Amino acid sequence: SSTLMNKGLEAIEIQNLFSLPISKVQVLVHPQSVVHSGVEFRDGSVLAQLSWPDMRLPIQYALTWPDRAPSLAEPLDFFKLARLDFFKPDFRRFPCLELAFEAARRGGICPAALNAANEVAVERFIAGRLKFTGIPAVVEKVLAACRGNKAGLTLAAAVETDAWARQKAADAAQRMR
Repeated sequence: SSTLMNKGLEAIEIQNLFSLPISKVQVLVHPQSVVHSGVEFRDGSVLAQLSWPDMRLPIQYALTWPDRAPSLAEPLDFFKLARLDFFKPDFRRFPCLELAFEAARRGGICPAALNAANEVAVERFIAGRLKFTGIPAVVEKVLAACRGNKAGLTLAAAVETDAWARQKAADAAQRMR
């Protein structure tokens, strides 16, 4: 994703799946898209999952877990790969990533509002009804108005917040035309 919102949403997933503070989750820009995740242990060692960027592998793993079935994806060839590059993300160039981290820090229902606002903004951009730079602007407006709290974190609250955020994002996008 050119906005890096997908990486922000993955950071929120990690925060919730592993009960980690978002400050313990890092996002790296990795142009080769081969290293998909890594876990650093107390001793400083890192275990990483590497494969060519092919969604068949994670889908297959999800469907066959805990077993490992032979894959239809091309095996990783380190000689073809040759190098792995990593960069810290530039939050000025990728404001959606920073907004995702803000939603994670705020917690509660804010990540649901972030996701809904992003979906509306991206749909408007694809339809030619919003400039690319309008995507983070719409998401920021919705997130700024989000007042969710952790005590109200229920399925009903998520559904209600999703509808609210989509309407708020549509209104914000309309005003930016």
